[in-house]
Amino acid sequence: MVAISQYGAPGEPDDLRRVLDDDGKPLPGVKVPSIPEATLTRIFEVMLLTRIMDDRMMRLQRQGRLGFYMKSIGEEASHFAVAPLRNGDWIFPSYREQGAWFWRGYTVQNFIDQLFGNEDDPIKGRQMPVHHSANWLNLVSISSPVGTQIPQAVGAAYAAKVMGKDDVSMVYFGEGTSSTGEFHVGMNFAGVWKAPCVFICRNNGWAISVPSTTQTAAKTFASKAVGYGMPGIRVDGNDLLAVWQVASEAIERARAGEGPTLIEALTYRVQGHSSSDDPSVYRDPKEPEIWEKKDPLNRLRGYLRHKGMWNEARETELSAQYNQEITDALAASDGKHAPPIESIFDDVYEELPWNLREQREYLMAQARSKNPHHHG
Repeated sequence: MVAISQYGAPGEPDDLRRVLDDDGKPLPGVKVPSIPEATLTRIFEVMLLTRIMDDRMMRLQRQGRLGFYMKSIGEEASHFAVAPLRNGDWIFPSYREQGAWFWRGYTVQNFIDQLFGNEDDPIKGRQMPVHHSANWLNLVSISSPVGTQIPQAVGAAYAAKVMGKDDVSMVYFGEGTSSTGEFHVGMNFAGVWKAPCVFICRNNGWAISVPSTTQTAAKTFASKAVGYGMPGIRVDGNDLLAVWQVASEAIERARAGEGPTLIEALTYRVQGHSSSDDPSVYRDPKEPEIWEKKDPLNRLRGYLRHKGMWNEARETELSAQYNQEITDALAASDGKHAPPIESIFDDVYEELPWNLREQREYLMAQARSKNPHHHG
């Protein structure tokens, strides 16, 4: 088994951007970013919702009611690199950024409908659970093959530049994705053409069972940026204020026409890769304990407490509210049917060609049977 060292350990590079200590107090001499109190409060609330949603959905999966799930527990602060973006900017997420979806306005009901692929699923049951898409929020579809979103994000960013817009694209991926061809293609193109794109490499220590220590010979993932002609910044991915700070700088740089930035957000995948994974077979079970004191939700809670912006009664009330919203959304989902079978022909052509119309007519003439895998 290979252990993943905590940041700040002997031998680790010391260029990590941090604002808060593990208790949520500003470190001596650091510049604390100016974030409106209402924004900070909302970030905490969305982070709390994300934590509760992950816990509830994984329990649902273990009960056999949900086929698949992926949690982001312990990585939530990295989701909020999207918070300084404008609503018109584009986000190309990976499959572990639940907070980014809720921040943009994706509802609890949207989220749960997608997990069950029912008739109100925004993508009509065409993707597996946790693979959301919300074009009305400029959130591009999640894809299982890692890295496909990187050149897509760069292309969208460059298109905006060509069209004279000042839109910015932000793309998320794990450190394992840096080993793909898509990473190289996207980074190289963005660097050459100064595409207004912010790359967020969420380094959580593990690419399923492959540790980050055997993923690259580079000292850090951020250091890869120099070869593509862009800045590379390493940030404490569990420090919300530091994440906001470096993301804001990168977004401003991109919007000003100065090109892309690679941000390595150092965090940790506390639990398994997905509901299908058992990390005890490939890593020391005690390893996650090192990261418990660096929990992003606890650290932000500590900072808000320090600022006089948090109280236990309010959090208890919020937790109850979010749990009830999830319970209500699940109850509503239970009464929904699968998407109409003929919807598989929608959304590809503006006008369906004759051969697909023929196929649709043939399909609709067949006898219907109830899907044994759908609870609706």
